[in-house]
Amino acid sequence: MTKDDMDIVSAFRTALAGKVGQERFEMWFGGRTQLEVIDGTLTVGASNEFLRNWLRTSLHEPIEAACREVLGPAASVGFVLASPPVNLQPALLPQPPETSHPAESHDSAPTPSLKVAATPEGSSNGKPSRSDRRSRVEAALDFRSFVRGETNKLARAAAEMVAGQPGEFSPLLIHGPTSVGKTHLLQAICTETRRNAHKLSAVYLSAEQFTSEFLQALRVGGLPSFRAKYRGLDLLAIDDLHFFAGKRATLVELLYTIDTLIRRRRQVVFAADRAPNDLRALGGELLSRLEAGMACRIEPADYPTRLGILGRMGMKMGIVLSPEVSEFVAARLNNHARELSGALCRLHALSRVTGRPVTLDMAQEALAEMIRDGSRVIRLADIEKAICDTFGLEPESLQSSRKAKSVSHPRMLAMWLARKYTRAALSEIGQYFGRRSHSTVVSAQKRVDRWIADDATLDLAEQSRKISEAIRQVEQRIRVS
Repeated sequence: MTKDDMDIVSAFRTALAGKVGQERFEMWFGGRTQLEVIDGTLTVGASNEFLRNWLRTSLHEPIEAACREVLGPAASVGFVLASPPVNLQPALLPQPPETSHPAESHDSAPTPSLKVAATPEGSSNGKPSRSDRRSRVEAALDFRSFVRGETNKLARAAAEMVAGQPGEFSPLLIHGPTSVGKTHLLQAICTETRRNAHKLSAVYLSAEQFTSEFLQALRVGGLPSFRAKYRGLDLLAIDDLHFFAGKRATLVELLYTIDTLIRRRRQVVFAADRAPNDLRALGGELLSRLEAGMACRIEPADYPTRLGILGRMGMKMGIVLSPEVSEFVAARLNNHARELSGALCRLHALSRVTGRPVTLDMAQEALAEMIRDGSRVIRLADIEKAICDTFGLEPESLQSSRKAKSVSHPRMLAMWLARKYTRAALSEIGQYFGRRSHSTVVSAQKRVDRWIADDATLDLAEQSRKISEAIRQVEQRIRVS
């Protein structure tokens, strides 16, 4: 690069750091990417395809804004694979001195008289023993038993990268609705980390388990052992992160645990049922840690993935399904993997009791009730409730005459979803949502279509949301209501 180009890259780095925060900038751009100006285009060179795709999808907006700030409104950004490969050594952050942070001094939790407790059973140095660590992870749950699909490939790739390079991308949050594979991936990360490097300590546990152990340590004066156990790990995976909401004492302890592990270049992995923006009940400090790392969403399995899950489950249960039976089950049961497991168990039990093979006729008969329950009719009231719950609106506000954007935009989205999910006539939809005309419903549908085409960002529920994310959140509530 010429001196001018180097000056441009330096200015871009400064602008980008100001937009994403210094800590987040150092994690993703300090030593993992190459930045160059080629023919007037700012080129971001990533070390691998996954990182390139993640930067392009998750950090495109601040990168583009910083580029326009430095190069002008007509500037463009390109994302490529770096050549030669980028040195993947983490960009060093300032290392604060090791200090003691007693969580109880920041909280209203009871403060027992602390004494140095004995190390956990099976451990001589405060770390959990290998047998204790292994008891927390089911050996069968590894990446080989995880069915790869379009809806989970980003999270799967992130999990594999974390398992191969613990501490490089920390923390990692995997989020999505129930039964999409979050727990499987967390346990697979622990399994593969120990398989790749036997000396590394990796523990998986739920947020409820972490909370129970912490409170027990408070009661019996065992905080030193508790902290040595979890802050001395190489990899800590905690499931159901949303469980910590409202548990102030545990959240403070968790924050210090996260900070200690990240400062030591160790890996932290979480799973939650919602995205970081919807975890505000956990507090701004924890959210800032999550935003500085990587967040990957898993969507419900699509049809090809459901077929793969059925095949994998069938092998495990010793059931051989014909292609027509597998296709029938995968097409009709599309909520989550537990539903598929329940269907297989029912077919397996019926086959053993009757001595009949599993045929299409048997599947149609045995699963009729499950299929009927899974294909319930969605009503206008269901859509109204999902919209109000998602955006924090008062019940019946969508039926009011209010014209503020905080109500009118959700109302237009409700009309659009009513056209998608119900067979209600335009006049019926308009009448339900505040005695409005059918032309208002048509106008609302066209307006939302434009938002989707433009990938617009709307001010909803006191925060800005992409229209695609808003629709996804409402549709998720509709499916589970």
